[in-house]
Amino acid sequence: RLGIAISGAGSNMLAIAERCLAGRIRADVAVVVSDRPEAPGLARAQALGIATCAVPRNPDDTRLTHDARLRAALESHGADCVLLAGYMRILSSEFVHHYADRLLNIHPSLLPAHKGLHTHRAVLAARETRHGATVHYVTSELDGGPAVLQSVVPVIDGDDETTLANRV
Repeated sequence: RLGIAISGAGSNMLAIAERCLAGRIRADVAVVVSDRPEAPGLARAQALGIATCAVPRNPDDTRLTHDARLRAALESHGADCVLLAGYMRILSSEFVHHYADRLLNIHPSLLPAHKGLHTHRAVLAARETRHGATVHYVTSELDGGPAVLQSVVPVIDGDDETTLANRV
């Protein structure tokens, strides 16, 4: 039972949820959570009949208190594995440790290259000829966990950040 964490539109979440519902991925999406209550991906998940939950960061939250609320939301829906699909917050080592070997991230680069943000811009600036995405286990090191799989796309002459991001 997957808990999928998002911060925005939820395009990766939607692709995964639709494949789960069609039986192409042998998992059930228990809940989609977001740190942004206005995230469009929450409505997209609801339209598929998936439970959703917003866990915004409160002004008095520390990373630990926010992550404890996130964990409680995931557990209340029976999620036993967590997928970060465009979730834009760094998680505490306590959260990562609790979900060790059950916490995956989708990162828009061919890790270990281009950790962090603005990966498409970095690939274009470096004039690289290939780019892609990595699904990896989450560890306490930012975008540093072992890769599960990677998908490669070409960088095409004339690409900008948008066209390259869409291809990835």
